[in-house]
Amino acid sequence: MTETKRSTETATFVLVPGFWLGAWAWDEVAKPLRAAGHRVEAMTLPGLESRGTPRAGLTLADHVDAVAKRVAGLDPGVILAGHSGAGRVVYAVTDLMPDRIRRAVYVDSGPQPDGSSLHPGLDQAVTELPLPSWAELEAVGSHLTGLDEAALARFRERAVPQPAGSARDPLRLTNPAREQVPVTLITSSFPSTEVIRLAADGHPFFAELLRLKVSYTDLPTGHWPMWSRPADLAAALAGAAGAAD
Repeated sequence: MTETKRSTETATFVLVPGFWLGAWAWDEVAKPLRAAGHRVEAMTLPGLESRGTPRAGLTLADHVDAVAKRVAGLDPGVILAGHSGAGRVVYAVTDLMPDRIRRAVYVDSGPQPDGSSLHPGLDQAVTELPLPSWAELEAVGSHLTGLDEAALARFRERAVPQPAGSARDPLRLTNPAREQVPVTLITSSFPSTEVIRLAADGHPFFAELLRLKVSYTDLPTGHWPMWSRPADLAAALAGAAGAAD
């Protein structure tokens, strides 16, 4: 499904980074958006401020609450975007306050169903998940395409262990009104045609899309388009903001 454009106007973006990242991950995307007149609120989720930040006891709900509070402090009509593992945070916030979000954008990510967990068997004693090796990331489909050695070194240097609760805790959804929030999927690791097929087949990462009003934007690269194709990702986000609801 392609997006029909509305008249050009500025938008307010709340950008939520994926695992191991802070607001800094969006820097090269935020610049062109701000230059175009948009307001950009890039977030660092609780526990990801620094490597020395305590992470024991932090939950998925803490991350959802942090984003919900940021959205609540802005005028209604926010474009709420999440990368990778932050997709479930974005979906939970649309469940809490669907009337305040104009569009949810999933960057190489997607909404997951009620009760789902990324790591359901993770021991409760585990408090944090360090950034894995590059080979381990590639093995689970988090491709590094488009990242040179300097980008990888910067990623490794700045990455902060992910609070384990955010990956272990099940997602809780209760409000069917979330299904009325328009959605844009920006697919970068594999094409939207594959996402559509997986959704139709009932894949747990994508089946929820069948309940939503979804548009797709293909941005072929690796799993971190904010570094490999930042200007193109900014344009895709601006395009999502300009799409008719």
